[in-house]
Amino acid sequence: MEGIFKSEGKCLFCGKTFDKLGINRHLASHLKEKVETGKRGKSFFIKVETPKKYGPTPYFLSLWVDGTAKLKDLDDFLRGIWLECCGHMSAFSLPRKKPSKKFDFNAFSHLVDENAEYPNEISMSKKAKNVFSKGLLLEYDYDFGSTTKLEITVVNEFPVKADKEIVLLSRNEPLEVMCSICKKEPATQLCTACMYDESAVFCDKCAKKHAKKCVDFDDYSSMPIVNSPRMGVCGYEGGRIDTERDVYKA
Repeated sequence: MEGIFKSEGKCLFCGKTFDKLGINRHLASHLKEKVETGKRGKSFFIKVETPKKYGPTPYFLSLWVDGTAKLKDLDDFLRGIWLECCGHMSAFSLPRKKPSKKFDFNAFSHLVDENAEYPNEISMSKKAKNVFSKGLLLEYDYDFGSTTKLEITVVNEFPVKADKEIVLLSRNEPLEVMCSICKKEPATQLCTACMYDESAVFCDKCAKKHAKKCVDFDDYSSMPIVNSPRMGVCGYEGGRIDTERDVYKA
C-alpha cells in the first residue's frame, strides 16, 4: 500500500476521536475516574502496536487488563482481534535487545521461563498482576514462519479491578485504502501474488480486471483489506472481535 495513513481511535468511554498520540493521554483521564469509583484490585493500561524499528504504522490497540487475566487470555484476545488464521504458535518475551537506556532488563529477568525454547519467553500461564508493571515492554510474536511482531507497553497500573478481564478501550479506525487501478474507490481486496512487485489493492470492480491478467488471483492470492497488521499474510481474513471496525465503510 502506498501513502501515509492517518491513525485515529475512538474512546470507549465518551466516543470522541483522537489521533494515535493523543488517544492514550485522553484514556488516562477516564481511567483516573475509574480509580475513584472502582472495586479494589489491580489492573493495567497497556498499548499494543507494531515495533517502532519497522517504521511508523497506523495500527494500535489500547487495552485495560485486569490483574487476574493470564497472558494466555491476552494471547487469545490478540488472536481474536488481529491475528488468528491457522492456529500458529505464539509467544510473549522480554526484548532480546535493550530497547532504550531507561529499560532495565535485570528488573524483569525473573519473569523469563527458563525451560522455554523461545528466547526470553514468559509463560502464558502467568497472571498479569505477576508480570505487568508500569514501564514494562514485552515483545509478542504470532506465527514463527510468516511472523507478525508486536510490542506491548504497560503505560500505567491501577489499584482497581478492570470492568472485565480485557477491555478494548480504543483501536485505530479502519484505514481508507484507495484502489491502485482507478484510484477513486476504496480498496476491498489485495493480491498477495503481486503485492511485493506493485501496488496491488483493488475495489470490487477493478479486482475483476486484475483477475483477468493474474492467474493466481481467483485461485489463492485474493485477500480482503482488513484492519490488522497481519493483512495479506498467510491465511488471515479478519478478526472475530470488534468486527464492525475490521473493514472500512465509506
